[in-house]
Amino acid sequence: MMEDFDEIYEEEEEEEEDEDRAAEEQLLKYAPDPVVVRGSGHVTVFGLSNKFESEFPSALTGKVAPEEFKASINRVNGCLKKALPVNVRWLLCGCLCCCCTLGFSLWPVICLSKRTRRSLEKLLEWENSRLYHKLCLHWRLSKRKCETNNMMEYVIQIEFLPKIPIFRPD
Repeated sequence: MMEDFDEIYEEEEEEEEDEDRAAEEQLLKYAPDPVVVRGSGHVTVFGLSNKFESEFPSALTGKVAPEEFKASINRVNGCLKKALPVNVRWLLCGCLCCCCTLGFSLWPVICLSKRTRRSLEKLLEWENSRLYHKLCLHWRLSKRKCETNNMMEYVIQIEFLPKIPIFRPD
């Protein structure tokens, strides 16, 4: 008898999760398209540019102060300014030694690039928890295809989070 009870309970729980997902999808359908901040630097290592555009996007007008946006982009650019010169040096050394090491000399660059992406993602999560989630925005590092060629690049994608309807009954 207890087994039957568990099965019924699980089905009800699954139905509630399905209803929640449907409600979220309904809210996301009306959310505006995300804002994309592209890299504007002169050096790109494994798709990650050495600098992001600090020009305030017009789609964020009324959502966030231009000063806060610029401060966040400056923090991201500061993180890139520390990490990418080291990555470029390792890339040059790795390319010079590539034939002798059968490509193993490129592993440090790959690892450093991954570490740089993780540090950027952590920084963006900190920014989200500090300010942007309160403003119903979510910043994340996203991989996209370049507009001019078939290469991939990392961009900062600013998504609009749907407001939770507080008047909806539980």
